[in-house]
Amino acid sequence: MIPDVVRFRQADLLSGLHRRFGPVVRMGPYTYLLGPEANRFVFANSELFEVERAFQVLVPVDGPTSLIVSDGEDHKRRRKHVQPALVHRQIANYVPVMRENADKTLDAWRPGQEVDAYQEFRRAIRRSTIHALFGDRLAQDSEFFGAHLQVLINLIDRNPAVVTLLRKVKAPAWRNAMRARRAVDARVYKAIEETRQGNTAGDVLTALVQSDGLSDLEVRDQVVTLIAAGYETTSGAMAWAIFNLLRHNGVWERAREDDDYLANVVNETLRLYPPAVVSARVAAQPFEFAGKKIEEGTFLLYSPYVTHRLAEVFPDPLRFDPDRWENKPAPHEFLPFGGGPHRCIGAGLATTELTVMLKALLQRPKPELVEQRITPTSVAAMRPKNGLIIRVAG
Repeated sequence: MIPDVVRFRQADLLSGLHRRFGPVVRMGPYTYLLGPEANRFVFANSELFEVERAFQVLVPVDGPTSLIVSDGEDHKRRRKHVQPALVHRQIANYVPVMRENADKTLDAWRPGQEVDAYQEFRRAIRRSTIHALFGDRLAQDSEFFGAHLQVLINLIDRNPAVVTLLRKVKAPAWRNAMRARRAVDARVYKAIEETRQGNTAGDVLTALVQSDGLSDLEVRDQVVTLIAAGYETTSGAMAWAIFNLLRHNGVWERAREDDDYLANVVNETLRLYPPAVVSARVAAQPFEFAGKKIEEGTFLLYSPYVTHRLAEVFPDPLRFDPDRWENKPAPHEFLPFGGGPHRCIGAGLATTELTVMLKALLQRPKPELVEQRITPTSVAAMRPKNGLIIRVAG
C-alpha cells in the first residue's frame, strides 16, 4: 500500500527532538537550529555564519570557488556575475527548451510500458538545464556529464566524515571520483576556450567568460554548480510532484485545467519534500540563540523539512493540500531553497522547469502509479531511493 505522504525517518527524528527540546538541539558533532524562528535568525544574521567551511564536502563536485561555498565579498562578486542569467525575464526565454526536452522524453514512452519517472525526467532536466544555460553544443554532452557527475554525487552523498577518510586514504571511491572530476573539468575548460575564441551562441557561458573579474577556475566552478545543482535537486522534486499528482484523487485533473492550481501543487510538493532536508552553516563567532550559547566553530544545521511539517506553521501538515497556498507563508516558514543572502540562485529556474515539464506531462493521458515501496533518501537532495515507477496509459 502506497502511503498518501512519504515520511523520512531520519528527518522525522529531528522533528521529535524539536518537540522535546525546542529550537536548539545538540546531537553528536552537530547543533541543530530548528523551526521558523531559528530560520529567521539564520537568514537575518548572515555575518554570524560561514558557508565555506559548512559546505566543504561539496568542493569535489562544485569546486572551491562555487557560489555554494563562497562567503562575504567573494560570494557577492560571483553572484553578481551569475544572477543575470537567472532573473525572471531571462528564465522565460528558456521555456521552449524545457518544453522540447519534456516532450522528447514523453514521446519515447509506449502504452503499457513501466518507466522510472524519476530517472526519465532526471535526464530531461539535465539536458534542459545545460541547453538553456550553456547552449546546444554542451547539451549534446548531457549523458557524459550525467555519468561523470554521478560518480562525484555518489561520493559527496556519504557522511562528510566518511568522505574525509576516503580522501585521506586515497580509497578507490575517491580515486574514481577524482578521475570523473578531471574528465568533467577537461570538457568545461574546452568549452571555456572555445567561447573565448568566439565560438559562442550568446549563452550564459559567454557572459561568464566575457565578464571582468572571473578567473577560468571561477567560471568552471559556476558552470559545474549550475549543471549539477540544476538537475540533482530539481529531478527529485519532479518525482515527488508526479507522485502527488497520481496519488491524490482529483489533483491531476484540476492541475491539468488550472495553471494556478498547478503552481500550488509545485509549492505543496516543495513544502512536503524540500530538496534539502537540512542545510548547513558554521558559527563564525560566538552568539546566543533561544537562551543557548553557541561557540565559534560549531557546525550548525537548520531544517526546511522540520519547519514545513510543523502543525503550528502549516495546519494538518501531513495532508497534501494545494489549496492551502491561497495564503502565502513568510520566507522563514517556507524555505525549499534556503533564504537570506545565500538563497539558492536557481530557485526561479527550478520552479519554472518543474511547472513546464509537469504541464507537458499533464497534457498526455494519465499514467498509473505502480504499487511499490517509496523510500526517500539523501538529506542534501531528497529523492525516491528506488525511483518512481509509473505505467504509461494505454
